[in-house]
Amino acid sequence: MNRPAREAAARRIMEESPPRVPPDLCAEAVRRGGRILRRRRAARRLLWLLLGAAAVAFTVWALTAQPWVEPPSETTPPVTGWEGW
Repeated sequence: MNRPAREAAARRIMEESPPRVPPDLCAEAVRRGGRILRRRRAARRLLWLLLGAAAVAFTVWALTAQPWVEPPSETTPPVTGWEGW
């Protein structure tokens, strides 16, 4: 079958019968779309919750460990007894 014959056959098929759409197609699409939106919203909320928990955990760790403070030197002993000289 050459190209013009195939195009003519396709036109004939499309003109003979109206397009058939399942009756519940719209309702199914709305149901699936709603489900996708709910999942995205739940995932977004979960990510925000995890981000908030990580921020709180980091803040608590930073306040207790104080990583910006230099640790005391442990290489030399503390100097004592200089008051009396």
